[in-house]
Amino acid sequence: MKYVITIGREYGSGGRFVGKLVAERLGINFYDNELLTKAAQVSGMSEAVFVNYDEKKDGILGNGLGIYSYDMTLSQKVFLAQFEAIKKIADQESCVIVGRCADYVLREYPNVASIFICAPMDEKVKRAVEYYGLDAHKAESQIIKKNKKRKSYYNFYTDNEWGKAQNYDLCINTKIGIDETVEAIISYVKTRFNVDEAPEEDK
Repeated sequence: MKYVITIGREYGSGGRFVGKLVAERLGINFYDNELLTKAAQVSGMSEAVFVNYDEKKDGILGNGLGIYSYDMTLSQKVFLAQFEAIKKIADQESCVIVGRCADYVLREYPNVASIFICAPMDEKVKRAVEYYGLDAHKAESQIIKKNKKRKSYYNFYTDNEWGKAQNYDLCINTKIGIDETVEAIISYVKTRFNVDEAPEEDK
């Protein structure tokens, strides 16, 4: 059985790291920036374009994903190319996909577990300074700015609200610990899809 785990995350929550660990434990592929390469292949556009316009919005696309237009902006074309790449991946394999509205893109798929990961501000600041090299005195304002952009992007391209619990299958605060968060997701996925972890030699 193919299944997909989508992970929405606050900046600084450790969501990307959690997703990568979950994918390793389950022996399935992990897509974050890797999705840009796939989208470039699907669309025929340069990968550099996807990197430059990744998770950025502008102009008016229409109601959710339903309207396509020849005069769409480049960022809208990038989003739709990612949309097609996400669906193509989901049709072909089990995987973990981080961000890029994947939960919404795959909302009609019965074999998708949508996860949202958050964290207290003090922990997000600590992680942003330690892992992302943000200035300690400016970290909180930059985190707020980055999460505002993520929320704006998600809310613009979907009919849902970013980070709202009822829009996800599982919401986890990483204040319980990264390893504990991974365990919670693994436990949910095992129960939901009746799957086992990958053998040690496959991890």
